Amino acid sequence: MNNNGLQSSPWDEQVFGIPCYAISNPCTETLQLASTQQGHYSVKIDPLADKSQLHHYGFYYVDTLIQPYCQRDNFISHPHREVTLHPNVTLDEILSMCDDNFVHGRFHRDFQISNALADQRYKQWLSQLHEKGQVIGIQYRQRTAAFIGHQQGNLLLHAVDKAFQGQGLAKHLWSTAIEQLFSQGFTVIESSISATNLAALNLYTSLGFRFRKPLDIYHRLTQ
Repeated sequence: MNNNGLQSSPWDEQVFGIPCYAISNPCTETLQLASTQQGHYSVKIDPLADKSQLHHYGFYYVDTLIQPYCQRDNFISHPHREVTLHPNVTLDEILSMCDDNFVHGRFHRDFQISNALADQRYKQWLSQLHEKGQVIGIQYRQRTAAFIGHQQGNLLLHAVDKAFQGQGLAKHLWSTAIEQLFSQGFTVIESSISATNLAALNLYTSLGFRFRKPLDIYHRLTQ
């Protein structure tokens, strides 16, 4: 539903149990409506834009997003002979990777939402991507080590299993998946990460990605 610049987020509503909206046009009328109508609201805005109206209507800052992107010619691949794709990865193999793995995400940083609910939100999203066949499983030494949920060359949701973190494997895991997407005809691979996630920032830099203009994210919970 799109009403007064409000785009409903039914996938989030299933987890949080209240109406959830993304605001595409943070005009005074829409912000005022958000301050009186029950729901969870999010706004993405230029970091240099005037935030006074957002603060006036009770919105609070939660995160800044950076948008990595890479064209085929700029991609720096890091192949590894023991890293392979897992084309038939099951949801059960990767669902637990969502637990405590997205601490940099905007819902984990929203003090109005519990970490357990935030984890459930990402599990719900992963389930939907998996059902659509939009999840790449990645193996290291024939063990499921990571996943990347994607859509049209956009890396939407990704995680490395805790058992494989801190070993310098991420650039090899990502290389294998990104090579697969380029082979499918995508000419640009994109993603979105929190500015606080330095590990992801360094990962994408090592793969030859560049970065588009950042976006600040503000939330409001109206009960």
